[in-house]
Amino acid sequence: MTALIINCGIGSGIFGLPSELTRLLGRASPIAMLAGGLAMAVIMACLAEVASQFDDAGGAYLYTRTAFGRFVGMQVGWFSILAPIGGGAANASLFMIYLAGFLPWAGQGWRRGLLLAILISIPTVANYAGVHSGAQLSNFLTLAKLLPLALLITLGVVRFGRHFELIHNTEITSPGLAAWLTALLLLIFAYGGLEDGLIPTGEVKEPHRTVPFGLLAGLLAIMIVYTLVQFVTVATIGASTTGRPLAETASVLIGAGGGLFVTIAVMISTYGRVTVGILNNPRLACSLASHGDIPPFLGKLHSQFNTPSRAIVLYSLVVWLLAATGTYLWLVALTGGAILVIYAGGCASLIRLRRLQPQRKELRIPFGRGLAVIGISISLAVATRLHAREALLMGITALIATANWWWAKQRERRTSQAGSRSGCFKLSIKL
Repeated sequence: MTALIINCGIGSGIFGLPSELTRLLGRASPIAMLAGGLAMAVIMACLAEVASQFDDAGGAYLYTRTAFGRFVGMQVGWFSILAPIGGGAANASLFMIYLAGFLPWAGQGWRRGLLLAILISIPTVANYAGVHSGAQLSNFLTLAKLLPLALLITLGVVRFGRHFELIHNTEITSPGLAAWLTALLLLIFAYGGLEDGLIPTGEVKEPHRTVPFGLLAGLLAIMIVYTLVQFVTVATIGASTTGRPLAETASVLIGAGGGLFVTIAVMISTYGRVTVGILNNPRLACSLASHGDIPPFLGKLHSQFNTPSRAIVLYSLVVWLLAATGTYLWLVALTGGAILVIYAGGCASLIRLRRLQPQRKELRIPFGRGLAVIGISISLAVATRLHAREALLMGITALIATANWWWAKQRERRTSQAGSRSGCFKLSIKL
């Protein structure tokens, strides 16, 4: 459980955000890594309790639909689609940023859009025709993202550990509350994915012991890694703003060869995340279609390959569109905003489910309702740092979810009426 939490939690955000956090908070930015981890601990504790009550897949969509009904469930479901789409686009954008270190012409203009299309189309075609993912690929991608982090932490701590200076209170307070909330919004993306490690909670033996230990141990390990990486980055390249902070850090600590190694590792990791996203995420749309919550054509399987081909193609097109038109930091903020909706829904589900099912014997966290309120408050406070463009796209997503809910409700009513008329006809024939 601990290893699963670590693997799900350490994503591509750590490769692209350190310099932006430094710009926002200066030398206090490593503290932001700890603050983000503590905020995430509160939210993950609530999601762990809720997840322990479900054996079926569906995540926060299933939790909120069970707790509050179809309307709220479909709102969260659509944001559960937006979050991985934004995350996939952010990963693709970060891949292009690091690729531009080799090929400067690849970072702008129509060439960037064309290369993004090629980048995304390869796993799209593979998944369209059917693909088998295995543990070896997962292990390889995990090593690809952990090795450069371990290398930088080791070299940086050896070089700068003896020269560490305490951070003064003024360095923490001078950036202001707005800067701290913006940093937390970006860190929601960096820590995002932890909830995926809680999906099999319902199948875990002794969840009241295993889940809290695995969650706390895994989250503590991620916080240590993130904090040390941020410390090494600040100590090495200072407040310089760069889209490739870890490659620049490695170039200073090791030389050009180190920068090349980190760049290649980051590109492998980010491209792996894009590939896995195209493999897994369209299946959520397929699942929603199978429950009658979205139009059936999105969940229709290919007659030959038996894959959700239409959902895969649509998902990939939207990922490409966002990656081609949005900056990396904008995509990170958009994804973070969508994740906040998911987290707030999960925390609210804890309060509701405790009222609906007070006798359930699954995992019960201490002070659960209080932590849920804190988790909702954190989500709302951080969401205030969304800019107009991000909020607009999230608003459009909410409107689509509302229209989708109305369509599903009307479809269900028509089906019910058709069934009633059919029953009356059979009754008249019998009489």
